[in-house]
Amino acid sequence: MDKACVLKHKVLESPLGKIELSGCDQGLHRIRLLSPKTSTDPAEAPAAPEVVSGPEGTSEPLMRCAAWLDAYFHKPPAIEGLPLPALHHPVFQKDSFTRQVLWKLLKVVKFGETVSYQQLAALAGNPRAARAVGGAMRSNPVPILVPCHRVVCSGGALGNYTGGRSVKEWLLAHEAAQAGKPDCGVSSQGRTWLEAAGGTTGSQGADRNVCVFE
Repeated sequence: MDKACVLKHKVLESPLGKIELSGCDQGLHRIRLLSPKTSTDPAEAPAAPEVVSGPEGTSEPLMRCAAWLDAYFHKPPAIEGLPLPALHHPVFQKDSFTRQVLWKLLKVVKFGETVSYQQLAALAGNPRAARAVGGAMRSNPVPILVPCHRVVCSGGALGNYTGGRSVKEWLLAHEAAQAGKPDCGVSSQGRTWLEAAGGTTGSQGADRNVCVFE
């Protein structure tokens, strides 16, 4: 982070609970799920992504990120036409395999798609670095925007996720439903979460890429 960076914050209400955005005037630094919802009551309507500003005001990157997340949760087709916020977390400021993997994931793996760790390693130029890809996913400071939830293991296993397995299931089910694809083997809890947020899941099964995590 540059010494000149002064971080500003926003908190959004989303179908998954409160999400905190942090960034400076030069770009977005972090997306963090503060309080994941665990209610499985299908009658509970999802909250609109209300924006609560911190006392230090706002910045264009945070506003762009808030608009992007609003579309992601409620109007997914609109995200293709929205500008992405600039990214200014230190991981995006220095040349590294982690940055290369995160950028490739952001640009190549689209809404409703999945990719295996090994396939993503190959896309980033090193097909033998599947485990390093796993480390890059753990280092991702802006989940959902850089969609580490779309990276899965061999044989269809979902793999780990910093926000928790249920959140990963919810995100994949949300995208599969919107894209008209199978629900990627999402558990009954994940399906119930999606229904509670006003979505539906596709038929059971898996429409995912498969590779060997080695």
